[in-house]
Formats: sequence, C-alpha cells, structure tokens
Amino acid sequence: MARACKEGFTMAKQKKSKMALYTKQDKIILYCGYALLGLFLLAIIVPMIYIVIASFMDPVTLQNKGISFDFSKWSLDAYQRVVSDKQIWVGFRNAVLYSIIFTIISVAVTMLAAYPMSLPDFKGKKIFNTLFVITMFFSGGLIPTYLLINNLGLLDSMWAVILPGAFSVWNMIIARTYYQGVPRELREAADVDGASEMLYFFKILLPVCMPVVAVLALWQFVAMWNSYFDAMIYLNSASKQPLQLVLRSILIQSQPESGMIADIQSTAERAKMAELLKYATIIISSLPLLVMYPFFQKYFDAGIMAGSIKG
Repeated sequence: MARACKEGFTMAKQKKSKMALYTKQDKIILYCGYALLGLFLLAIIVPMIYIVIASFMDPVTLQNKGISFDFSKWSLDAYQRVVSDKQIWVGFRNAVLYSIIFTIISVAVTMLAAYPMSLPDFKGKKIFNTLFVITMFFSGGLIPTYLLINNLGLLDSMWAVILPGAFSVWNMIIARTYYQGVPRELREAADVDGASEMLYFFKILLPVCMPVVAVLALWQFVAMWNSYFDAMIYLNSASKQPLQLVLRSILIQSQPESGMIADIQSTAERAKMAELLKYATIIISSLPLLVMYPFFQKYFDAGIMAGSIKG
C-alpha cells in the first residue's frame, strides 16, 4: 500500500513538473482538449447506458416515465424472446463464419497488393495506383453488380457476401504507407543472407507489420459483422442469413403492419414487443465487438498513426 502511494505521489509530481513547462496558452489549449474529450466520452457512454437499461425495462414505463432504477419494473422478456429463437443462433454462427473468412481473405489480399505498390522500382506503379484510386470514387452500381454475381453462380452463397468487398483500396493505401516506413536496410540484410522475395515478405516483413495487420483485421471484421444489405440482396435461404439480417427480420415482424385490420389490444401488444426487442437486439449484436476492442486497442497507435503520417 505504501509503495503504491509512493508511486502515485511520484507520478503526480512528475506530471506537475511537466505542466510547469507549459505556457499559459498551452495550458488553455490542453484544458480545452480535455473538455472536448470529456464531452466526446459522455456522448458515447450516455447512449450506451441508456440502451443497456432500456433493454431491461418495461416499454410502457420507459415511454411514460423514462429511465427508472426501480428493479421491480425490469424484466428479461426481451432477451428470453431473442435468445429462444433458433434462427438467432443460426445467424450468429453465420455472422462469425462470414466475418472470419472475410477478414482473412481481405487482409491477405490487401497486404499482398500493398507490398509491390510500396516498392519505388515497381514498374507500372503509377498506372495501378490510378486504377485503384478510380475505384474509390466510381463503381458499377447495384444492378450490374447483382448481374455479375448471378452470372458467376455466386447467388445465394456466402461468397456473394464475402468476395465483392474483400479488397479495400483505402486499407491498401494504409498498408502501403506502413511498408514504406520499414527501413530499407532490412531488405538489404535479407538480400545479403540470400532470402528470396517471398521469404522476405512472409518471414521478415509481415511479422514487423503485425500492428497494421491487426488494425485492418479489426476494421474488416467490424465491417462484415455490421453488414446486412449485401446479405439481404444476395441471400435467399434463411439458413445462410447473418445475425444482422435475422435481427432486422425479428424487428420487422414484431412491428404493427400498416393498415392491418386488428383489434387495438393486438396492435398495442405488437408495438410494445417491437419496442422491447429493439434495445435487446442492439446489445446482442454489439456484444462481440465490445469484447474484441480492448484486445486490439494496443495496436491502434502503432498501426494507424504509422500508416497515416508517412507519405
């Protein structure tokens, strides 16, 4: 205990001495930055707390009185309804499978494409770079893409969801910039030892670039996990639908139909259930990502910053 207090006192003293080096203008800018970060943190935490509490509350109480910490008004009906649905688990399995396969393919293609683009003596580099950049601003559109997927025989298969967006030009540019930050002496040392291009890439360069690999993997996993539109367009079988599409279907089915001829009590019950399921589905679909982020957080500074400040 005494040691912890001593360390805390030492850190506070160092921070105070460091603050003494700042001018008055520096301190004002620093405090303004702290205030903005605090507001940004509140803007994230407050909605999250609201959603978590609202997922346990009775919808009528929530609409009439707002958030309440009266635990007698809380219930697990929404979670029981969602978890008891077998299609939820099928969608969860598909979402995990699609996200993992998509992440592996996307990161592999991106890292392989970025390597030659980072070499200063690569012939045709400007042509390929121009073609890549054009695809960032122009695309074929939904109908031509659908016809292409159909002609390739990928319709109603997981590859229709995975392959079209597997390559990201933006991620390739970040990986290319990270490669350019690796000292050229590393390649020269590999040449002296007789390493081939493939051996240098997989055994030497790729392990050095693990921070940017981890960042790109997290980005692509999150992108696929949150995606539902492509699955809605290309997948017809219920057994192949990912979690986001299943949760969307549950919410739509629980909402009152427009113009439905039914008694008022039935309509009110459906509206109540829709409100109850809305918050529970947000929690269930976001939980895996909330668990993943802390494990990848340490790679963000080394991965994103090094891939963005070097030209």
